[in-house]
Amino acid sequence: MYAVSIVPRTTSCRLSSAFFCHLSIPLTLGLHHHYQHQQPHLTSLSFQIRSLRKQIDMAAQGGDSYEEALAALSSLITKRSRADKSNKGDRFELVFDYLKLLDLEEDILKMKVIHVAGTKGKGSTCTFTESIIRNYGFRTGLFTSPHLIDVRERFRLDGVDISEEKFLGYFWWCYNRLKERTNEEIPMPTYFRFLALLAFKIFAAEEVDAAILEVGLGGKFDATNAVQKPMVCGISSLGYDHMEILGDTLGKIAGEKAGIFKLGVPAFTVPQPDEAMRVLEEKASESEVNLEVVQPLTTRLLSGQKLGLDGEHQYLNAGLAVSLASTWLQKIGKLEVPSRTQMSILPEQFIKGLATASLQGRAQVVPDQYTESRTSGDLVFYLDGAHSPESMEACAKWFSVAVKGDNQSGSSGHLVNGSAGSSHDKWSNETCQQILLFNCMSVRDPNLLLPHLRNTCAKYGVHFKKALFVPNMSVYHKVGTAADLPENDPQVDLSWQFTLQKVWESLVQSERDGKNDGESNGNSEVFTSLPMAIKWLRETVHESSSATRFQVLVTGSLHLVGDVLRLIRK
Repeated sequence: MYAVSIVPRTTSCRLSSAFFCHLSIPLTLGLHHHYQHQQPHLTSLSFQIRSLRKQIDMAAQGGDSYEEALAALSSLITKRSRADKSNKGDRFELVFDYLKLLDLEEDILKMKVIHVAGTKGKGSTCTFTESIIRNYGFRTGLFTSPHLIDVRERFRLDGVDISEEKFLGYFWWCYNRLKERTNEEIPMPTYFRFLALLAFKIFAAEEVDAAILEVGLGGKFDATNAVQKPMVCGISSLGYDHMEILGDTLGKIAGEKAGIFKLGVPAFTVPQPDEAMRVLEEKASESEVNLEVVQPLTTRLLSGQKLGLDGEHQYLNAGLAVSLASTWLQKIGKLEVPSRTQMSILPEQFIKGLATASLQGRAQVVPDQYTESRTSGDLVFYLDGAHSPESMEACAKWFSVAVKGDNQSGSSGHLVNGSAGSSHDKWSNETCQQILLFNCMSVRDPNLLLPHLRNTCAKYGVHFKKALFVPNMSVYHKVGTAADLPENDPQVDLSWQFTLQKVWESLVQSERDGKNDGESNGNSEVFTSLPMAIKWLRETVHESSSATRFQVLVTGSLHLVGDVLRLIRK
């Protein structure tokens, strides 16, 4: 055991108490860089010393609290509407100026990046890919969006959200340097651009072996597209979303997504609608990109294991992840890793990576612990951030299959990622009631989303007893934490929620003639706040018989899903 003493540079700023000036490091620590031919203990010791020195330097840059950092980050959010078409491009070349100001130009060139765009499934694909590579022993960095509860969710190191101490250190280093060096010609970066730059800084300083980057919006003008030479690119399923920015046809949307293709860099995609696939193939040809179409994984390839992310659609995302991960592994010298087409059963590390992957707010089931009692009913939340017509269908199918399987098995515990299941021994379809808790952004068309959701559920024999419409608690102009969510806002504008309710009621009315679909009068309700809706659900459960289970589908917005998670976990 060696004791390493490090003396930080003199600074007037207060250092975080979490950073130590003395660190004991065992010589047996593992090797992150498997393809470097150095003695493991020396490499690891050297890395730990550099990492600690960087953390101390970073901590000296910043403010006193996490809340101060969130306030500074909030100041970068522009007040422009998402539908403002002047956002397109928005001086994309500035991203390269920021990289220069942060001295990240060389680091980003050396970074071994996997870059993924798409309309739906790109976050899940990135999560699967990261988990596979990590299970081969490599140090990973994963950048995804949006976050649900805490902004630190966007930055994962070795599969874990970055610590508050490290986040603060890197945040203030980047923020203060940009504040000092920007001007009228090169203004401070906007919110998402700053987060992408912060991800580049974190992954460079932490010396990750693989950086997995999820595109925020589109591809061509996304801040993550500052990466000029990724190892491999992926395009997940394409559909109609963000049309006010990306275009009103699948071809235009595909063209924006294909903007991440780089000269000679291999790329993979999943089966796409013909119009989208034609454009992807054209763009690939222009960039001399070998574009391969991969099929969904089969259960045979997984050797009987289940995916860590629930839902049939995840087999498509997992198939794309397998191709991305195997290509990355082969390119860095893991020659024993076969290509996807050569696999009859996936290697053990792939199976473990796919089976243990986790991502909040995607086909997630959480029982409400406040209502678990033998003297009242049962309340279970099914959360999925679907917000496009295609993802609504996938969400509805997952929910329908999940609630039926849940009811037959007698417990929600098997679906809950380690959460405790219900105490009840048995549930039947007759004693279960499905309720919808919904909101979506006003730029989306509820006349597309709600029919897809309702009709798909109906195909599986699932009918909602009631639909609840609520405004989001989190606001788009501020980054916050669970502690600062408002309980109620008397000034809240509910006009959009009443619009959603009207669409829902029209669907119900059109299906009522001569049908008994399990629904009754009082089909829907608008609540002034999410806490009020949760309160109503809990009171309804307590007033019900102990033989009733309430299964609540929360969907339409990842912001809504995050707000619900914050509330039920308080």
